[in-house]
Amino acid sequence: MNLFDLTLQFKGFPIKEARKRIAETNAISESDFSIFTEQLKSEIVGYHLRENTFYKKFAATVNISSWEDIPILKKEHIQIPLEERVSNGFSKKNTYQGRTSGSSGTPLVYAKDHFCHAMTWAHIMDRFGWYGIDFNTSYQARFYGIPLDTKGYYKERIKDTLANRHRFSIFDLSDTKLEAFLNTFRRKKFDYINGHTSSIVLFSKFLQQKGIILTSVCPTLRTCVVTSEMLFEDDKKLMEQQLGVPVINEYGASELDLIAFTNKEGNLQLNNQTVFVEIVDSNGNVVPHGQTGHIVVTSFYNKAHPFIRYDIGDLGTIDPSSTSKKPILKGLEGRANDMAHLANGKTVPGHTFYYVTKTALGSDSLVKEFVITQNDVETFTISYVSERELIASEIKSLEVALQLYLKTSVKLKHKKVDSLDRSTNGKLKQFVSLLK
Repeated sequence: MNLFDLTLQFKGFPIKEARKRIAETNAISESDFSIFTEQLKSEIVGYHLRENTFYKKFAATVNISSWEDIPILKKEHIQIPLEERVSNGFSKKNTYQGRTSGSSGTPLVYAKDHFCHAMTWAHIMDRFGWYGIDFNTSYQARFYGIPLDTKGYYKERIKDTLANRHRFSIFDLSDTKLEAFLNTFRRKKFDYINGHTSSIVLFSKFLQQKGIILTSVCPTLRTCVVTSEMLFEDDKKLMEQQLGVPVINEYGASELDLIAFTNKEGNLQLNNQTVFVEIVDSNGNVVPHGQTGHIVVTSFYNKAHPFIRYDIGDLGTIDPSSTSKKPILKGLEGRANDMAHLANGKTVPGHTFYYVTKTALGSDSLVKEFVITQNDVETFTISYVSERELIASEIKSLEVALQLYLKTSVKLKHKKVDSLDRSTNGKLKQFVSLLK
């Protein structure tokens, strides 16, 4: 057994058994896969209705023979102490416990039983394996944040060593630091990059300014996997051009699993091995494939904590061509609460402002990163990192683009900053609303 697997096994996570289960799931035929799914759905609901006091109360009147009658579980439903949510027989001693980043506005402490956590890793390793990445042997260039307290810092560094990865801390993305990143790529034989989208985009812009293709200085590099933030097509093209490798999109939720991963055909293929994904409307009704709604996920293997028809707070669309064996996430529109509410009553998704800046400033803009903040229904502030202040004509272009996309007049404030605030794990939220 290799080091990564051995570390998981040593911590009590049965990775060998989990990888065997994933292999068995992969072998299930298309015709039998829906039966497999229905069986796992029934088993996990039945388990929590028997063994979880919280879920018994939450779904007291549920008819388990009708899946769509099972209530949607939302984050606000589980904002109670963790010990009040775990199933009989589970505690801190026999579960993996984690905390979400709070990008939805509400951090969550959660638990997974040991087999569930092993299944999460087995599924991730299976998907990365599509591109020849082996967590035991492939060397990762990791663009992530890192705890700044001494204990947390060294704990993360030890984990990096055991996981065969070199961490590039993304809390400082100055040109001086990016130059140091580049020099590290010159020295080390990385197999792949994994990290937050915005930080790798910024590194790619730095490479573009220097006229460098990363594979020219690090020829062992084979692919790049981005995660945690929206991946826009223009940014993907820039990264592939400057990194010199394909860019793969990873979409997941830490309390659940990897939810979707770019397959070899270039589509975001949904995880159907350890979770069941549905799209529902605002009333909790399942919508037809091709229609956008709330992404709702059921964890098949987590017996420690119920995540059954759990609304993760994102909006998405399942492709009409999807099958039970190969479901495809056609559209991913970001968090449902990342919306701008305008004075005329209109609501627009936060990622609209990405296109506003692209339209107004162009792909060769000196603006490296930005955050749009909605102060009130009529006022927005753009905070940006750039080599210089935006000039009057650029500000005017932004105002025109805002009018074009929002279909109404708004006030735009602007301020140049040295750096943008990232969450504790390094995630950059490009739209923030201060509306209550």
